[in-house]
Amino acid sequence: MTLNQLLYFRQVARSQHFRLAAEQLNISQPSLSRSISNLEEELGVLLFERQGRTVTLSKYGKIFLEHTDKILSEVKIAEERMKKLSGNAGHVDIAYVFPLAERYIPHTVRRFLSKAKNKDITFNFHQSHTGEMIKGLKEEIYDVIFGSYVENEPDIQFVPIIRQEMIVITPIGHPLSLKEKVCLRDLENYPLIGYDKTSGLGKFTNQIYNSYSVNPNITCESPDENAIASLVAENFGIAFVANVDTLRHFPLERLLLSDVSLFHTVYLAYLKDHYQIPAVKNFISFIKKDAR
Repeated sequence: MTLNQLLYFRQVARSQHFRLAAEQLNISQPSLSRSISNLEEELGVLLFERQGRTVTLSKYGKIFLEHTDKILSEVKIAEERMKKLSGNAGHVDIAYVFPLAERYIPHTVRRFLSKAKNKDITFNFHQSHTGEMIKGLKEEIYDVIFGSYVENEPDIQFVPIIRQEMIVITPIGHPLSLKEKVCLRDLENYPLIGYDKTSGLGKFTNQIYNSYSVNPNITCESPDENAIASLVAENFGIAFVANVDTLRHFPLERLLLSDVSLFHTVYLAYLKDHYQIPAVKNFISFIKKDAR
C-alpha cells in the first residue's frame, strides 16, 4: 500500500467516478483503475460497488475511508511541521549545567529570541551533568549542550564560551577568611566539600590537586555549587569552586587565591558533521559570536 493509492482511493470516493477522479488527479483512467484494483486485492475486500460509469463506496470502503482520512490528515500535519522546522519557526533542545540556569541560559536565549528572524523558534530546557548531557547529545535528545570539556569525544565539537575563576568559599568569619593571603595549599588545613568526582568540575578540581600536589581532606562531595554553598554556609567545611552567580545568595566569604590564578571553562557542544535545521544552526552561530 502506497500513499498515492490512498490519495487515489479518496479522490474516487469523493467524485464517485473513475474518469472524473483521473482528470482531477491528472493521471490516466486505466492507471487509476489498476491502482484501485491492486489496493482492493492487497486489502482482500471490495472498496467500490460499480454502477455503470459511477461507483459508490462499499460497506468496507466506508470503513477504509475513515482510516484513509486520518492517515492523510496526519501526513499533512507532519508535512506542515517539517516545513516549519526547516524555516524560521524551528525548535531547539538544549541542556546545561546548573550554574548557567540562573542567568546565562535564560538571558542568552531571550536575547536570541528578541531578533525578528528568531521570534518563532521554540526551546526545550534541560539541566543535567556533563556526562549525562554528552550521552543525550549522542542520542539526539539534545541539539546543543553547555558544560565541561570531555576528552576522547571525536564526534563532538566543543567551543569555549565562558571562563569561570576558581575561588575558595568559607563560612562568614572562618579563620581562612582572616588571612591576608590565601594559597591553594591552605585547602589542606580544613575539611573540604568537593564536587562529585564524576562531574566535569569534579574531574577538573581533582586534576588541579594532582598538578599542584595538594591533598585536601574532602569530607563529602556534592553535585553543584548550590549544594556545596549550602553546606559551606552551615559550617560543614570550606570549598574550592567556580565563581558562579548562585554563590551570591548564600552568607559566604569568597576568597581569591594569591599564589595562582585558575579558571574553569564552560563549553558549547554539538555533534560534528551532523544535519542541523536552520534554527539550531542560527542558535549555535549566535552563541559563538556572543562568546568572542
